[in-house]
Amino acid sequence: MGDITGFKKVPRDWGTKQSPEQRVKHFKEFVIDASEQEQSKQASRCMDCGVPFCHSGCPLGNLIPAFNEAVFQSDWKLAFELLSSTNNFPEFTGRICPAPCESACVLGINNDPVSIESIEKSIAEKAFEAGWVEVKQPEQRSPYSVAIVGSGPAGLAAAEQLNQAGHTVTIFEKSAQAGGLLRYGIPDFKLDKSVVERRVELMRNAGIRFQLNTNVGFDVDPNELREQFDALLLCGGSAVPRDLQIEGRHLSGINYAMDFLSQSNKRVAGEAFPEPEITVDQQEVIVIGGGDTGSDCIGTSNRLGASSIRQIEIMHKPGLLRSPENPWPHWPFTLSTSSSHEEGCLRQWAIRTKAFVSENGKDVSGIKVVNVEWSKNEQGKYQMTELRDTERILPCTRVFLAMGFTHPTLDGMIEKLGVELDQRKNVHTQDFRTSIDKVFAAGDMNRGQSLVVWAISEGRQAAESIHRFLCGTHSNLAAQPQGAIFLD
Repeated sequence: MGDITGFKKVPRDWGTKQSPEQRVKHFKEFVIDASEQEQSKQASRCMDCGVPFCHSGCPLGNLIPAFNEAVFQSDWKLAFELLSSTNNFPEFTGRICPAPCESACVLGINNDPVSIESIEKSIAEKAFEAGWVEVKQPEQRSPYSVAIVGSGPAGLAAAEQLNQAGHTVTIFEKSAQAGGLLRYGIPDFKLDKSVVERRVELMRNAGIRFQLNTNVGFDVDPNELREQFDALLLCGGSAVPRDLQIEGRHLSGINYAMDFLSQSNKRVAGEAFPEPEITVDQQEVIVIGGGDTGSDCIGTSNRLGASSIRQIEIMHKPGLLRSPENPWPHWPFTLSTSSSHEEGCLRQWAIRTKAFVSENGKDVSGIKVVNVEWSKNEQGKYQMTELRDTERILPCTRVFLAMGFTHPTLDGMIEKLGVELDQRKNVHTQDFRTSIDKVFAAGDMNRGQSLVVWAISEGRQAAESIHRFLCGTHSNLAAQPQGAIFLD
């Protein structure tokens, strides 16, 4: 490393953001990018740790110490070459990844970890600014064609890998614009949609075809695609939200979080969206669920004029430090405060929702809750106990269910293909191959609800599996253009 004592001399810079009062007035990104000089200093904190656990923390296996060293030496082009060799979309992960690499950073044992995500974003944006991110057209085309269903991060990553290997790729997307979760699930203040469109346009120019407004399984028979193309890759995501089937669930004003976020993103983009409109202006909002999706509902509600926002979580409040049961380098189950929480929200833990209540029999006016206590039974498993005399009504006029997703949509494409499912009703695969010949699956549809970085990783690995299927394990890839890198 260029400065093996940098981690001793330079404290972590947690980044600069617009104030909460400023940023809730708009839907634009609000993180103020650090200068190249500051990022070079931050990169110097990457220590000569011997075994870089950050590699195993990153699902993509990004070459983190190597690109940190390049940034420290101000060789930004080399940093981009190293980063893009494993990551198709560092401009996405540099903005929205929860950075499991930082959780595994050796420096994080007794200090603040290296600011890997921020450095990654700076590398990506420097590359776009300098013109190093180029259209990746293959030198020659293979005779094979691949259809990909879904233009989320898994589908896009697989498409780019397969296209670079020379195959003709067509992406089928049910929505009006490409990007999947990136475009319709993540608010613009975290990921501006111009960033998504910039990448999609590069892919179009590289020869990847996008067939939009096409819901495979309804508008198109997936079995026809299977016959028309040499391989079919399913990247439709995990789209069925976890429900809360309790008394009063039928009341108006109770919505799934993703319906709200998708509609908001379409509104910001000027796209049409199905009625009824989900409004929160001057409403009392309760978000049920303590994860990232719930946090996105908070930030969006703050921008749309909610009079109050409360987020409740059934699990106990995490501690500020790791517990003995949660040692480094595992993901830390510690208290996390998002930028949306900073903007205003009452957060409460260990609360169970028992019923939705209404004053007029039609619209939700509150939720009946009770406090719970968690303890371990004799088998070491956590069990929940309701606390006496804690039942009460929390007033609200809008409820968002943000409790995660269960499995992909089964009717339509999956039903018509007849692919085998696993116990969780995800598409069962071996080496990303489904039970149906020529059909593959990747991303959340295959592994279940997960991170964007895992979706990119799955898309790359599925592309490798499809390439072997089409060309043979020992096929000659000499004609493959430089940069078409597949994972082993």
